[in-house]
Amino acid sequence: MPLHGKHLIAGEVVGTPGEVFQAMNPSSGTALEPGFSEGCEADVDQALEAARAAAPDYAALTNAARAAFLDDIADGIIALGDALLQRAMLETGLPEARLAGERARTVNQVKMFAALVREGSWVEASIDHAIPGREPLPKPDMRRMLVPIGPVVIFGASNFPLAFSVAGGDSASALAAGNPIVVKGHEAHPGTSELVAGVIAGAVQNAGLPGGVFSLIQGRSHEVGLALVRHSASQAVGFTGSLRGGRALFDVAHSRPEPIPVYAEMGSINPVFVLPGAMQERAAEFAAGLTTAVTASVGQFCTNPGLVVALDDPATGRFIDTATTSFGASEPATMLHAGIKKAFAAGVDALGAAANVSQVATADTAPDSGKNEAAAILFMTDSDTFRENEVLQREVFGPASVVVKCRSKMDLLDVARQLEGNLTATIHGSESDLAEYAELVDIVKTKVGRIVFNGFPTGLEVCPSTQHGGPYPACTIANSTSVGTAAITRFARPIAFQGFPDGALPPELQEANPRGIRRLVDGDWRE
Repeated sequence: MPLHGKHLIAGEVVGTPGEVFQAMNPSSGTALEPGFSEGCEADVDQALEAARAAAPDYAALTNAARAAFLDDIADGIIALGDALLQRAMLETGLPEARLAGERARTVNQVKMFAALVREGSWVEASIDHAIPGREPLPKPDMRRMLVPIGPVVIFGASNFPLAFSVAGGDSASALAAGNPIVVKGHEAHPGTSELVAGVIAGAVQNAGLPGGVFSLIQGRSHEVGLALVRHSASQAVGFTGSLRGGRALFDVAHSRPEPIPVYAEMGSINPVFVLPGAMQERAAEFAAGLTTAVTASVGQFCTNPGLVVALDDPATGRFIDTATTSFGASEPATMLHAGIKKAFAAGVDALGAAANVSQVATADTAPDSGKNEAAAILFMTDSDTFRENEVLQREVFGPASVVVKCRSKMDLLDVARQLEGNLTATIHGSESDLAEYAELVDIVKTKVGRIVFNGFPTGLEVCPSTQHGGPYPACTIANSTSVGTAAITRFARPIAFQGFPDGALPPELQEANPRGIRRLVDGDWRE
């Protein structure tokens, strides 16, 4: 399937004259054809003005039509077949099985939002009927619901070229909410982005929608991304990436004359607490599970368990011994691109150079630098060092983890209190451990968005109950999620109608409830 290497702006193939860039095969270091246009401010303006113009018509689309549009996108991604997987493999170094699973996740979450929109209750309709005779003042008729926020800027993520990219969760939830989107494709997988963008543009055309409902702008320049956020048509931003990148977008968005929300997921060390009973009962099993979690996809998950907290006792010593063997048996593998490999190496070097931090395990096979490989590595330190050295709370994106040994229960709880915001925390323990360490759950509830018991945080389930977010610096907005059906509310805002005649109200708020949705009516839930 030939690639044109240009932007897709409001249904048109647009090439920016001048600089081009190429994707690189991370395992060979060779450039991939074709060259891709480097976006500029003129592209940004064209895309966002088209999105602004398209917003009213797209917001007015019926639930059934919007759901059908989303289903068409999902079906189109499947119809790309092997061409999509093969290009993604070349651009990311990820194996076919991993990408096939990610494609399924991408398709399923688009269809999940289609079902959500078709049913319609996500708008949180609320009705309070008038009471004209109420004393001392009459009560007016008041009705409230969520409506689209307007054009949304989405940034593709490097580590999920499908599920957090052009048709990923941010895009699917923004489109489901009724908003046009402009996607800044990730420079590491522009071909993959173009293929998926073609599907969305085709679905826009099939549905008879304005072209401005969707645009893709390619490019490596940070200025293009900042220009997208600065543009007056942008009403919200979805981002998954580094703390530095997310914070830059957040600062620009909040310095605008009209500030807008930036829903940025920016990294996490995802602490794992192993309580004494669990460590005593299954130290070897935990070591094997940790090795699998740390090395999965070369540790390139935002939920990678980068910190293990346990008591300094003989059972933890047995865990370290077993982990040394299992980490040693792990195989180095190719990382997504040279920039991620460079950042991982710098993070590992910083940990290795820190006082009172020792390396206790790594892969026996040395990584091949020519193939952009990284090897799993495990460090160890004590609780005092963890508290004193902020480097130990920085995410090292890749197959690395740090074990923190604590002197006592109170010391372990204090380490938990010192944690910054994270996406997840995990607790391994027995029932008696949970009873004795009940305070730990209360502490970590204030630090994370998801708590895992006797498992590992990788392998996030996409479902309505999922929470993928957390307090800063994991995310810029803690009371939101980028995964699951609740992600749709990021790209909507509430509006209330007071005293309106029934025929002038949106269908969701009309007395007869023509869409048959669940509503809060005079304080009671009704369908």
